[in-house]
Amino acid sequence: MTEQPPAPVPPAAVRPAAVLWDMDGTIIDTEPIWQESQVVLTSRHGAEWTHADGLSLVGSGLERSGEILRDKGVDMEVEEIVQWMTDFVVERLQGDDLPWRPGARELVEELHDRGIPTALVTMSRRTMAMVTAEALGARGFRVVVAGDDVDRPKPHPDAYLSAAAQLGVEPTACIAVEDSVTGVASAVASGAVTVAVEHIVPVPEGAGDVHLTTLDGVTVDRLLELTGPALSARATERQGGPASDPASAPVTEGDAL
Repeated sequence: MTEQPPAPVPPAAVRPAAVLWDMDGTIIDTEPIWQESQVVLTSRHGAEWTHADGLSLVGSGLERSGEILRDKGVDMEVEEIVQWMTDFVVERLQGDDLPWRPGARELVEELHDRGIPTALVTMSRRTMAMVTAEALGARGFRVVVAGDDVDRPKPHPDAYLSAAAQLGVEPTACIAVEDSVTGVASAVASGAVTVAVEHIVPVPEGAGDVHLTTLDGVTVDRLLELTGPALSARATERQGGPASDPASAPVTEGDAL
C-alpha cells in the first residue's frame, strides 16, 4: 500500500487586536424603534414621511437625520430633533432585556472571555450607547465611542479610528462588525477588517471583507476563521509587504458555510 502524505496543517487563526462593534441593528435591534420615532415626530408636525425615508437614514449620523426631518417639515432645531428621538428610543429600551440581535451578545461575551478587547462604535448619543454597554456589564466593552464624541459621523472613519486609538491598537489589526452600507463604509475607511451582517437594509456583497446574514451560531473561532485571510493581508501590509493578497478576497455567506 502506498503511504498517503500527511494532510496539510491549516494555518493558525490570526488573532485581532480588538473587535469594534456598531450598535443599532448590529448588537441591538433598535432600527424599528428609530423609525417609529420618526413617524411619530413627523405626524405631530404634519410632515410627510415614508418607510423609504426611514430606511434611507439607517446607519447615518443623528445630525443628518435631524436635518432631513427638519427639511421634511419638523419645526424644531436639529439638536432638539436628535434629543427627542434619542429620548424616545431610550425610553423603549428600559427593562430587563434589550432586543439583542441573534448571536451578537453571545459573541461579545465570548470575545471578553477569550481576552480579545471590544469597543462600541455608534452614531447614537452616549446616553443611549451606555444603556447597551451597561447591560453587558463586565463582559462588555472596554471603550465606547458615540456620535457626540466625534466631529464627523459615519461614513467618515473618525469613530473607528478613535476607538482603536483609545484601545492602543492599530485599526488595521482590528475587526469591525457593521450592518449598514454607511457603517461598512466607515469601518472600511478606517482600515479595519470589516464584517457586514446584513439586517434591515441590503449591504452589497464585497462591500466589506466578510458578508453574513446573521451572527447566530458564530463563535470566536468561526469569526477568526472568516476574517483570518484579511487580517493576515493587513499584517503583511503593515510590515511593508505587498498591498494585496489573493487570500484576502471577500468572504460571502456561501463561502462561510
